[in-house]
Amino acid sequence: MTQKILLSGNEAVARGAFEAGVLVATAYPGTPSTEILENIVKYKDHIYCEWAPNEKVAVEVGIGASFGGARTITTMKHVGVNVAADPLFSFAYTGVNGGYILISADDPGMHSSQNEQDNRRYAEFMKIVLLEPSDSQEAKDMVGIGLDLSEKFNIPVMLRMSTRLCHSIGLVELGERVEHPVKDYKPDFKQRVVIPAHAGLLHVALEKKLAQLSMLSEVSPLNYTIDGDFKFERKRIGVISSGISFQYAREAFPEASFLKLGLSFPFPKDLCRKFAAEVDQVWVIEENEPFIEEKLRAAGINCVGKEKIPRTNELSQEIIRNRMARIINEPQTDISDLPPRPPVLCPGCPHRGIFYVAHKLKFTGTSDIGCYTLGMMPPLEMGETCICMGASIGVAQGLEKARGTEFGKNTLAFIGDSTFIHSGITGLAEIVYNKSNITVVILDNSITAMTGHQEHPGTGKTLMGEDSPKVNYRKLAESIGIEHIFETDAYNIEGLTEVLKKIRTLDGPKVIINRGRCILLDIKKMKIVPFKVDPNKCTACGQCFKLGCPTINTGEPNDKGKKRAMINPLFCVGEACAMCQQVCSSGAIDLID
Repeated sequence: MTQKILLSGNEAVARGAFEAGVLVATAYPGTPSTEILENIVKYKDHIYCEWAPNEKVAVEVGIGASFGGARTITTMKHVGVNVAADPLFSFAYTGVNGGYILISADDPGMHSSQNEQDNRRYAEFMKIVLLEPSDSQEAKDMVGIGLDLSEKFNIPVMLRMSTRLCHSIGLVELGERVEHPVKDYKPDFKQRVVIPAHAGLLHVALEKKLAQLSMLSEVSPLNYTIDGDFKFERKRIGVISSGISFQYAREAFPEASFLKLGLSFPFPKDLCRKFAAEVDQVWVIEENEPFIEEKLRAAGINCVGKEKIPRTNELSQEIIRNRMARIINEPQTDISDLPPRPPVLCPGCPHRGIFYVAHKLKFTGTSDIGCYTLGMMPPLEMGETCICMGASIGVAQGLEKARGTEFGKNTLAFIGDSTFIHSGITGLAEIVYNKSNITVVILDNSITAMTGHQEHPGTGKTLMGEDSPKVNYRKLAESIGIEHIFETDAYNIEGLTEVLKKIRTLDGPKVIINRGRCILLDIKKMKIVPFKVDPNKCTACGQCFKLGCPTINTGEPNDKGKKRAMINPLFCVGEACAMCQQVCSSGAIDLID
């Protein structure tokens, strides 16, 4: 008797890896992909799992495992593929030994990302197979299908997920694990060493594989049609779609004919031509880039696509109905009276103090990808740039070279501990080698916090729960050649103020290691006594509001009409933070009796 359970798309991918006999799983955490490895590690008796320092290293470890004969999976968010692109392009040339599948979790709508790039483009650019599941069952099944294709055609495979699919829950039929023993490893100099003399021949071989895969895509059951009889303006409509967009489109127009693409590169041109001949008009419904649409037009198939469907943001059933047919005009929920809810740092966040002091002292700040990006928001307003993982250091260096030495001395490059390991170490070497005067602030909160508390080389634990050596940031900085290194207590406002004032007087590159564990790591074990504001002592100076702590709100006005502060005891973490008490000059803030 088969078992069916509800799984998110990410959980389904993890289950698919288990059932398909994966032996090695690597990743760098990034929303919306993070939960895949967090679920694969549940099968650690069968699958070796690791968090790599960044996506490029994760892929390189995966390539080595594949060369070694093991079925391998590597997962990352869409922008992580930018970091991993270098080895992936060459991997397409060398091919695999054990099957290899790359999970790219795209983020239409940028729920937690700096762009909404469409990585279907990458699959075509890299010349690797592209699979696109539309629900949790397909997500599970396509892991195994992808690994089979990878081994049959000696090619890496990309399985493209998206935020809505990663986090939506669907019914999945479970299967048993099918073991795939590690294949023999034989050195193959001509196949795996991509010097020009070899790579030219490998490219020719790759094109032949893609030609074979093109024929497969025309008949693959992953690409299938659904008959329908929906007409619009007297024309029988056929919809071509893939991924989560297929689900939106199917719900928007359930009576239409559909061609659903699951193996979408190499692209099945003849199948699309056949489908188009059976309808009066083809609609292409896809999120973000016109990937399918461009392939259809190149094949001489007229279609309606991005002139109707937006190229930006997520799709929905309503957007599709309104944009494609204009036949439904559903009333919108009026949310104009709802108060704004901007993202903020958590109560007790260790990053808050240094942002508060840096803003007060009028430093220029460059920021990076992580929780601390929220330090840019009012009232802290510390950070004027945010580009990609690790960029804060290089951007700060470039600003100094454009604006001069004194500008550099007044510039702080903020970077989290995990992000520093991911791609900040090379930036640190850059500022020493090229004689910068900026200060790099490593915000060491002892975890990869923004993606939900994943370990990294600076935490002393592996994904599989084993103890591991910690990266020593001070010794690392010293070894690169940094002379001025400061270790600060993230919750000590006075100490932070003293250090930030001092670095302005020093020449050369500086490093501040700002230590304070993410408050959420320990909050369940803490005995918290929250703070309160004595309204009789509060002078309504507003200094505590400048911390941007969401527990501090405006209370009753004093006799001059100025709003005094009040603290919400439900969220205050008390002495674990105590920054508000430190900045209060009137002594109005104290622990609740």
